[in-house]
Amino acid sequence: MADRSAAPERGERTDEVVRHRNLVVEQILSGTLDGPADYVQEQDEWVVVVAGAAVLEVDGERRSLAARDWLFLPAGTPHRLVSTEPGTEWLAVHLWPDGATPEP
Repeated sequence: MADRSAAPERGERTDEVVRHRNLVVEQILSGTLDGPADYVQEQDEWVVVVAGAAVLEVDGERRSLAARDWLFLPAGTPHRLVSTEPGTEWLAVHLWPDGATPEP
C-alpha cells in the first residue's frame, strides 16, 4: 500500500489491495476535492478513515469522519463525499452481489 504522502494534490487515487471472488479491498488516498462527488453503488461498501478526515452526506445526513471512524453503505444508498482533508487515507471494502463480476 502507498504512503499517504502519495495522495494527489487534487482528487483521489485508488489502488486495489486485494480481490477475491465478489470482494474487493481498495486503498484510497484523497487530496483536495474539486467539489462534492455523488455516488449510488450497486455493491455494499464498508469504509474506514485510516488517517485524516472527511465529510460525507448519507441519505441527507451529514457525517464527519476522522481517523478510525467507519461507515457501512448498503448497495443503493445515495451518498455524497463533501470534502476531504488533504492526505486522507481510507480503506474501502466492496462486497458485490453474488454472481456479479467486480469492475477491475
